[in-house]
Amino acid sequence: MNCYVLLPFMLGIPLLWPCLGATENSQTKKVQQPVGSHLRVKRGWVWNQFFVPEEMNTTSHHVGRLRSDLDNGNNSFQYKLLGAGAGSTFIIDERTGDIYAIEKLDREERSLYILRAQVIDITTGRAVEPESEFVIKVSDINDNEPKFLDEPYEAIVPEMSPEGVIRISSKMDRELQDEYWVIIQAKDMIGQPGALSGTTSVLIKLSDVNDNKPIFKESLYRLTVSESAPTGTSIGTIMAYDNDIGENAEMDYSIEEDDSQTFDIITNHETQEGIVILKKKVNFEHQNHYGIRAKVKNHHVDKQLMKYHTEASTTFIKIQVEDVDEPPLFLLPYYIFEIFEETPQGSFVGVVSATDPDNRKSPIRYSITRSKVFNIDDNGTITTTNSLDREISAWYNLSITATEKYNIEQISSIPVYVQVLNINDHAPEFSQYYESYVCENAGSGQVIQTISAVDRDESIEEHHFYFNLSVEDTNSSSFTIIDNQDNTAVILTNRTGFNLQEEPIFYISILIADNGIPSLTSTNTLTIHVCDCDDSGSTQTCQYQELMLSMGFKTEVIIAILICIMVIFGFIFLTLGLKQRRKQILFPEKSEDFRENIFRYDDEGGGEEDTEAFDVAALRSSTIMRERKTRKTTSAEIRSLYRQSLQVGPDSAIFRKFILEKLEEADTDPCAPPFDSLQTYAFEGTGSLAGSLSSLESAVSDQDESYDYLNELGPRFKRLACMFGSAVQSNN
Repeated sequence: MNCYVLLPFMLGIPLLWPCLGATENSQTKKVQQPVGSHLRVKRGWVWNQFFVPEEMNTTSHHVGRLRSDLDNGNNSFQYKLLGAGAGSTFIIDERTGDIYAIEKLDREERSLYILRAQVIDITTGRAVEPESEFVIKVSDINDNEPKFLDEPYEAIVPEMSPEGVIRISSKMDRELQDEYWVIIQAKDMIGQPGALSGTTSVLIKLSDVNDNKPIFKESLYRLTVSESAPTGTSIGTIMAYDNDIGENAEMDYSIEEDDSQTFDIITNHETQEGIVILKKKVNFEHQNHYGIRAKVKNHHVDKQLMKYHTEASTTFIKIQVEDVDEPPLFLLPYYIFEIFEETPQGSFVGVVSATDPDNRKSPIRYSITRSKVFNIDDNGTITTTNSLDREISAWYNLSITATEKYNIEQISSIPVYVQVLNINDHAPEFSQYYESYVCENAGSGQVIQTISAVDRDESIEEHHFYFNLSVEDTNSSSFTIIDNQDNTAVILTNRTGFNLQEEPIFYISILIADNGIPSLTSTNTLTIHVCDCDDSGSTQTCQYQELMLSMGFKTEVIIAILICIMVIFGFIFLTLGLKQRRKQILFPEKSEDFRENIFRYDDEGGGEEDTEAFDVAALRSSTIMRERKTRKTTSAEIRSLYRQSLQVGPDSAIFRKFILEKLEEADTDPCAPPFDSLQTYAFEGTGSLAGSLSSLESAVSDQDESYDYLNELGPRFKRLACMFGSAVQSNN
């Protein structure tokens, strides 16, 4: 029989565990109707339905009796039991038909047995009744306690939940205890004798809710920051603690609004630390300490739990500013000065000022970076070293450097801009060079040229120029000028007709004045050429002739340059050709056919001996090869002559023989060049007077050598004398 245990728990959540019970109504039910499958008139099997209880410990338990209605009790019938279990589990009394169970039965293993019975007449040996089947059922008893099938059991319940069916003294707090073990009992046959029970353990875990706010354990933090630290620098960390876990322990740090100008706090979401950072640079000389108050709160808070987070936890942070040696500080971020041009050397330009921001107030030394026009003294006064010209440079960009005398590594620089103001020091002049022409048949009042002027000075107002002829040209000039009042003027003829032969060129002096203060005037010369114009009176032909003349001059110059280049290259090629030809004569190619020709050499040779040294016929024929003498190496020669050269001087016959052999070898060498050559050989000389140190060539053996003289060399050689003296004696 299956059973279930219903465990009501907190929050009214039912916990249902299935259990397996083995109890069953153990009362046997008698079946009144016969079980026999075949009945005869006045004959048949007679028995009741058989039941046997399980787990019987007796060795023989009477189950029931089989009896035929023909059996009159005279013991003339024999009963037999057949089928599975007959003889092993069940036995039958052959005379009476009583059935016995001879072993313990278990209903959970097998609940019924199907057997066959047969009655035989002992006298005749025949079956009185045919075989008949019957059933023996195993009755159930309560021998198995309830069992929990899905162990282990685990349940998760939020902490601080309201009370349920299981009574508790107070609400469960996960921070105090996060797990509980509960023992559950399941019992069958409640209220009846022989009931059995089973138990299991249930692990109840409390899930976390955000019922705790983060709290600072330190009420005061002390941090330091250098005044040279840039913005964004991390100064230190603060830490709050939350008894909750997971996302319920995530927190956010902040600074109260009144203290958030210079510093800020950001949250490290991995470590849940608050990082204090510098929001604005600090200055030790202005303020050397700060005090801020930080607060912390949870990031995730449910509305129903806000009552636990009404007031945030706070802590106080004291920040000390550390003093560092700072560079000089200029009063302004940049300076702009003005000075008129053409002022004399040493003129005053302006003053810059820098101070040491530290408490010791170091004196300041000033300097200008790469400037040849300005100078600065230790007071920061800038002066000129040369005269200034605005037309050359209207602005000067300087870099002024301030250095502390007590610490020359502390340096700061600022830009200084100097504007050169204009004075009217340049007179106006022609805007370009003019080439003017006038025809011989030009009439009076004819326009010859239009001119304009420029002024390099800068004018407060717009430039205005005035044009006039000089006094000499005004009185006796063949030309006149008209000012157009727009900074231009026209030159006109003042007479009729010109003579190219008598006066080919006219020079006119034109005065140009500006509107500066004071006004400046310049004299400019205009050249006018007299031209033999065509019938139309156009001066274009004169201009074309001038152009062709200049072009012709340029063409002649270019041609002359090209001729010079060609001459130089021709000389270079000729020199290279002569050198190449000389090389071909001195070193002919192997493929050339050698004849008995006369060769000329720069080096002095042996005359006819050079010709006799070579067989021209052999050189001409490729099939005949001269026998080549084996050339000995220098090392082999030296080794062969070394033994013979002992006690011999350089003028000996052996030395001469060595030279002759080398000469003969060079003369018979077919690979030698066909002209005189210098060959160098090494000869070690006559050898050493000490002779050979080899023991193999020694004429005297160790046995003939006497080492008595070692005794006379002193106590240092005593050991050596004993060794060699004893060796000689032993040999003897």
